[in-house]
Amino acid sequence: MRHKHGYRKLGRTSAHRKALLKNLAIALIEYEKIETGVFKAKELQSYIEKLVTTAKQADLNTHRYVFAHLQSKSATKKLISEIAPRYLERNGGYTRIQRTRLRRGDASPMAIIEFVS
Repeated sequence: MRHKHGYRKLGRTSAHRKALLKNLAIALIEYEKIETGVFKAKELQSYIEKLVTTAKQADLNTHRYVFAHLQSKSATKKLISEIAPRYLERNGGYTRIQRTRLRRGDASPMAIIEFVS
């Protein structure tokens, strides 16, 4: 049972899960809208919202913190300079998840995750 357990394992090892979330976050920052599985999207939402909240400060330590989580210079720069300033007046709720379809191959529920405008 997973009573009060903090995260979804997504059927992966911890290193694989960390790499998956990092790559999904980079893709979301780059394209601002991606389609993925519902459970991956829900985990990504928690991951990216913490980064956006931190990125709103926009100082050197923020750059280092975000880069440590993303390992992508371009995604870090875009998050801090373009995306985070949009949400200075907002206290959370930076992303939206919309369920879209069932994937044809395995009938997995899919969802679009995007930044709220």
